[in-house]
Amino acid sequence: MEAGAAAVQREREIHGTKFIVASGSMQRFMAMVERVAGHTETVLITGETGCGKELIACSVHEFSYRHGKPWIDINCAALPEHLVESELFGYEKGAFSGADNSKPGLFELADKGTLFLDEIGELPSHIQVKLLRVLDGAPYYRLGGHRKITVDVRIVAATNQDLEAAVREGRFRKDLFHRLSQFELRVPSLRERPEDIVALAEHFLRLKSSEAKFSAEALRILQSHSWPGNVRELRNVVAKVAMAASGPEIGAPDVLAELSAEQQKSEIPLPSGDLQDMERQMVMKALENTGGHRAKAAEQLGISRRTLSRKLGEYKITAAPGNKSRALGALSLKQKKFFRAKVKLPVMLRDSQGQEVQATAVNLSVGGMGLEGLPDPRRSEGLMDISFCLPDSQTRIEAKVQVVWADLEGRAGATFVVIEPAVYKELQEWTNQRMKEEGWELPL
Repeated sequence: MEAGAAAVQREREIHGTKFIVASGSMQRFMAMVERVAGHTETVLITGETGCGKELIACSVHEFSYRHGKPWIDINCAALPEHLVESELFGYEKGAFSGADNSKPGLFELADKGTLFLDEIGELPSHIQVKLLRVLDGAPYYRLGGHRKITVDVRIVAATNQDLEAAVREGRFRKDLFHRLSQFELRVPSLRERPEDIVALAEHFLRLKSSEAKFSAEALRILQSHSWPGNVRELRNVVAKVAMAASGPEIGAPDVLAELSAEQQKSEIPLPSGDLQDMERQMVMKALENTGGHRAKAAEQLGISRRTLSRKLGEYKITAAPGNKSRALGALSLKQKKFFRAKVKLPVMLRDSQGQEVQATAVNLSVGGMGLEGLPDPRRSEGLMDISFCLPDSQTRIEAKVQVVWADLEGRAGATFVVIEPAVYKELQEWTNQRMKEEGWELPL
């Protein structure tokens, strides 16, 4: 859909938050959410970070017959491991040092209502066992208690992990996974529903300024961005752009500047030789020694699996069991986006004034390219048209790029900002072929 084109937009209020849906795919998804909400089974919500899993969980509660009963939520990754059991199931006075009074757990507080377990993949194994028994209707004891407690609670859980992989690796119980996923809802990522990008961006902008508006080109750029952080990233970018805007209209340069700043921040490497880098290397070495098995790697490092999971996220390490018999390595979908094939091909760049310059591409990915030989890279500002032929192909790639970094020696990095879907598909197929030729295994 073109930026600014009319879309059927629906809004509803969920726990004080305005929920905006414009895309057909998201409207169909929400219809499914309403149908699932009318049942009594547990629900597992999956999806990328920032795509709105908690809001979907709230929707399940609001659309269910329990909507007038308690809604209780907990982030399983935010609590220290030794506090998870007491928070979920409560404790009696004197159960441990500091337990001066008895305290009901979240299951009791959610009785007759809904308990939302966010980041369910981070639950310790001994809590997984107890949770499974409660889900099967068995009464339980508070920590240090002698009185059995029975509750009527609907569980809604969420995760951005691949729980099936966690089951294979022994990090998550298979029986609990099947018990939780009686209904499984996968929230579409923002890039899968570009109509929602425009609707949400304009909504977030209205929250910051009732007079501000995006130009058509700015909206097109927002739609073409991949949004790895999904709705949360979009909201943050719009907030920063709104605060930095000098006038009522937010144009393409304003949006590009903020997106470039965000990308540069995410790609800043850790300083070599410091404690963080040493720790990162230790984690990677442990994963390498154990074939990517997280439980064994954590044991080797002398830390808990929860701590290892946090370290993997902190250092942006993807841990997957190796399978050297099939390929040299496996690329996740996220890693696939950053694969750069070495090339040496001429490209033509044209700026907004129509001035053309030639350069040489030295690497190429689905996201952009590295360039050499720019006459004056510092002057390569704003959107530029680019044209080149794919190596070993008659396909000509034409797109709009933004130079996101440059040096005085004519080297620069350019990101594709606007590229036609058919052209992008050609580039993606070429890149996939190059990855296979180098021995990488591609995700299905």
